[in-house]
Amino acid sequence: MITVASWNVLHRVHAENWGEDILRSRPDESERIAAVTALLVGRDEHVIALQEVSGDQLASLRLAPTDRTIHALRYPRVPTPRHGTCSLRNPEEYLVLLVDGPTREISAESFEDDPGKGALAVETAGTLIVATHVSGDQRHTRQLARLAELATPPRGHAAVLLGDFNTDRATVASALGTGFTVADLPPDALPTRPRTSGSKAQWIDHVVVRDAVVSNAAVESAEGLSDHNLVRATVTT
Repeated sequence: MITVASWNVLHRVHAENWGEDILRSRPDESERIAAVTALLVGRDEHVIALQEVSGDQLASLRLAPTDRTIHALRYPRVPTPRHGTCSLRNPEEYLVLLVDGPTREISAESFEDDPGKGALAVETAGTLIVATHVSGDQRHTRQLARLAELATPPRGHAAVLLGDFNTDRATVASALGTGFTVADLPPDALPTRPRTSGSKAQWIDHVVVRDAVVSNAAVESAEGLSDHNLVRATVTT
């Protein structure tokens, strides 16, 4: 049994480009980064997948007092500010896995059709863990097909997919196909991506398993540190 979590921590450039509310509630990016790191250090999941990690946020995580192994995929695309400059020292964007115990990196790749999205796979305790961030348009069809390939381990091994899929549970389940189970959140679960307008889905961050059982799925408030809330679950292999 392992516990897992996934959280899109919001890259500062994306927040500024899209005018996210967090700019008003958390104007000092260095303070927000420190708070994100402190929250993560205090969590006890065996595996935590993070999306939209800036170079500054990654540096903060690497300096944090934790025994977790940090795996990171740097995307070829560097987010570009649309309005002036950015306060980040390092605006590069990463997909990150924080893992307790011995790990082995299996693959790290950005998607062919989106240099700012991708997948990062590691093996730990006989389980394949794949962190991902999927595009929010029709490119997700090809990307989910690729994720199904990446998350098909040898017979007798389980796989866990964690990330921001930018689409609803039913779409993810249908695209991944037979053999995959997408965790079902409680009816009263907080949105993983709260929205005050528009028709886009608000539950777009998921825990997916293959050859395993997922339980105790829940969403926890990000305490105003990101535009996404954190999703967690227990996986039994």
